[in-house]
Amino acid sequence: MTKELNGGSRGLHYEESLLWEKERSDHSGVDFPDVKNFKNRTGQAERGDIGLPQVSEPQAVRHFVRLSTLNYSIDSGFFPLGSCTMKHNPRLNERMARLPGFAHVHPLQPQQTIQGALRVMHDLQHWLATLTGLPGVCLSPAAGAHGELAGVMTIRRAHEQKGNAHKTVMLIPDSAHGTNPATAAMCGYTIRVIPTKDTGRMSVEAFKEALGDGHDVAGMMVTNPNTCGLFEREIVEIADLLHKAGGYFYCDGANFNALVGRVRPADFGVDVMHINLHKTFSTPHGGGGPGSGPICVTDELAPYMPVPTVVKQGETYVLETEDMRPTTLGRLKGFHGQFGMHVRALAYMMSHGGDGLRQVSDDAVLNANYILSQLKDVYNVPFDGPCMHECLLTEKIQKEKGVSTLDIAKALVEYGFHPMTVYFPLVVQGAMLIEPTETESKDSLDRFIGVMRHIADMVETGQGDELHEYPRSTPRRRLDEVKAARFPKLRWTKE
Repeated sequence: MTKELNGGSRGLHYEESLLWEKERSDHSGVDFPDVKNFKNRTGQAERGDIGLPQVSEPQAVRHFVRLSTLNYSIDSGFFPLGSCTMKHNPRLNERMARLPGFAHVHPLQPQQTIQGALRVMHDLQHWLATLTGLPGVCLSPAAGAHGELAGVMTIRRAHEQKGNAHKTVMLIPDSAHGTNPATAAMCGYTIRVIPTKDTGRMSVEAFKEALGDGHDVAGMMVTNPNTCGLFEREIVEIADLLHKAGGYFYCDGANFNALVGRVRPADFGVDVMHINLHKTFSTPHGGGGPGSGPICVTDELAPYMPVPTVVKQGETYVLETEDMRPTTLGRLKGFHGQFGMHVRALAYMMSHGGDGLRQVSDDAVLNANYILSQLKDVYNVPFDGPCMHECLLTEKIQKEKGVSTLDIAKALVEYGFHPMTVYFPLVVQGAMLIEPTETESKDSLDRFIGVMRHIADMVETGQGDELHEYPRSTPRRRLDEVKAARFPKLRWTKE
């Protein structure tokens, strides 16, 4: 059958064209009846091309449903991204968020009519404070990067209020997430980099060199466990040195999934951290969002963090205002944060309990180390020792035979797996960062390990050239990346 007849579709797999390619110029998608006694006084034609495809409702629905079948998600299969936790979203959480009393509240309702919703937020603040050891909690940031901004602005506000205008430098290790230096720069700080390349971790010696006399240092932004999947072993001594210099310790909470229930960040010196509710507390990620990035701070920094928080006055829950806390940096977002995510996160915490959350982090670390132990003889492991919740491999062995990290990632797609994070962290050449999470079964891990070993075996037995062509079975084959970069097509135009 020709493409003209079936549109390229075969075996119930659709070759889906753009909506603009479906339209017909000789009719519109919707016919409205003529309006009686109507006179067009706009001076414009009644119909004109406004750049929208002229398709019917069924055409539009089928287009997006067909596109959705091409999507790969955590509900489809293993999703071992190492830079961003992708774990199962329990349906119990979704059910709680859809209860009418939660789903139908409006942020402008009188507070006396939403006491239950405010209690949910207050209880979530309490759980986050307990798990981090940081008593001040603000739920309003709308995503992890927004939480970073809130945290660093809190530090800046504290220094402003204390007359520390000379503190203009933020210390950040070279293995940091890219958002860390970007956030610090947005807040007006100069970045001073702490090198970690030799061991994958910060050292006291490297920190002292970056700190200098500490006079100009406002703070430090560190992810712990770091982006190499390693716990910063000297972090307590480093935090003490920073505090003696008058700086604050900002912890990027992206990897809290490895610590929750077992370690309180305040106990290794953290003053402020953001938490990605989707990474640690299983709220939907990506297209299933929206995001939520609460911050937790020490008693010392609590007066300066954003408003509102939920406070309890007698038996009544109240949204805090700027008048109630004049030292605050102000509001960072309209209303009170992503309430639906707050409900889901609290449901996750309460269904697990303190011991269950501890089990979560134990299992996440165990799964990552299981993968590391099963692959370390066929892939290069850049840093010695066990990892935390994600394991780091590199292309070093395969690269000697002409196969790159990109080839390995594309081969995973061919064999039915979403690739791991590739080429990050930047401090490691050809990085492959794998985070299995606690929600994958041993069977899932073994299938992934089996495919990774098969790919390594192909390279070892001289079949590596095949990998340059992968994936072969997907709706779209591998891009010519050089051509795409040199001759980009950024929009579709009618020929």
